[in-house]
Amino acid sequence: MHPSRCLFIASLAAFTAAAPAQANESTYSDRDLDACKTLLQQEEGASVTLECAGYKDFAVYFKESDLRQSQTYGPIGKAWLDEAFESFGPFNHTSAKIEWRLDAAGAPFATIVRWFVSDQETTSDTDTRYGQILVVSTVATAGNPTSCVVGYVDALENGGANALARTLADGKAASFSCGKDEPQWQGERGALAGEPMRHLPQAAKE
Repeated sequence: MHPSRCLFIASLAAFTAAAPAQANESTYSDRDLDACKTLLQQEEGASVTLECAGYKDFAVYFKESDLRQSQTYGPIGKAWLDEAFESFGPFNHTSAKIEWRLDAAGAPFATIVRWFVSDQETTSDTDTRYGQILVVSTVATAGNPTSCVVGYVDALENGGANALARTLADGKAASFSCGKDEPQWQGERGALAGEPMRHLPQAAKE
């Protein structure tokens, strides 16, 4: 074989070996509470569980209780639907925009949602300050019907907070064990971040 051809084949093989794996990507959906299906409502709307459209066949399960909100994603099991509630201690609400992280096969494995957490020191009828927290969560699958919070990024304290949240999602969500692993803060955490609150099914902790 001609030496130049050998060199070309060797170079091509080296390039192929060095080519990076396909990166994860993001897609987005907008949650519309008015279009969601009510699964449970108690005390004249003080507590509600809704099933909302998400990404393809992956639903969004929205809960609100005592002016605090929680969300899970994908085909969660009954215990998680009935019992799971992860939010923040102060009053809060979520953005309608949901970022879904997709693996190389196009399957969602994590979500990123912005939470607005009220500052209890300044809350009033006319003026409320809010912290802004990007919450990274897992997406349930048929084989693993659990969805829970992986971690948090304080969007007011960290430049490039969205990129930081994607790094957290890509590095932790796929291997995160709900009920066993503890959510972590990524980057700096400021005074308006609020304190997370978690209630998970008892079976997940055993």
